Amino acid sequence: MIVEERMRTFINSLDPGNTPFLEELEKEALASDVPIIRREMQSFIKTLLVLQKPERILEVGTAVGFSTLLMCEYGPENMQITTIENYEKRIPLARENFRRAGREDQITFLEGDAGCILKELSGHFDLIFMDAAKGQYIHWLEDVLRLLKPGGILLSDNVLQEGELIQSHYLVERRDRTIYKRMREYLYALKHDPRIATSILPLGDGAALSVKKQKRGQV
Repeated sequence: MIVEERMRTFINSLDPGNTPFLEELEKEALASDVPIIRREMQSFIKTLLVLQKPERILEVGTAVGFSTLLMCEYGPENMQITTIENYEKRIPLARENFRRAGREDQITFLEGDAGCILKELSGHFDLIFMDAAKGQYIHWLEDVLRLLKPGGILLSDNVLQEGELIQSHYLVERRDRTIYKRMREYLYALKHDPRIATSILPLGDGAALSVKKQKRGQV
């Protein structure tokens, strides 16, 4: 736990919630043990969408499409989202949820390994949301920054691993050591890369908000 439970519960109690469709989709996902973005992150993303008004979004990690549809619902009407998912069992569920929500024309759904797909993508995105295999974030960073437009935002979720990221290497379960090591490398890269400015937030399971700097003379 990063933020004390009582404080987190209080903050979430103030949240007005989402549309009936998203509320039902969230219940379905949680009942099936599908990881979706937490209430704190949902609220943060909705605020970020109002602030930035992104027209092109790239999401790495679709799951069943909850966060994709949340961004569709609360983003600008002309917004387009490209989302990537590699887990075969969740791909048909996401497609069906996109159909049920009537958002198929707004979403480009790419199936396969994100590392390969990112290398093939071109153009620039206003907002990139990273919410997939945590141990791969560091490997995807170069392509993600290439695809992020100057002034664009990179939002990385689950970066503090319930606060356990600061544990000693020897106190972390062996199966998690590689992930934690790579996530520390990722956070160090975000904070020290001269192309971006990053703030790491104790929000939900930890989030990193990075803004790609504009070169002098860019508008």
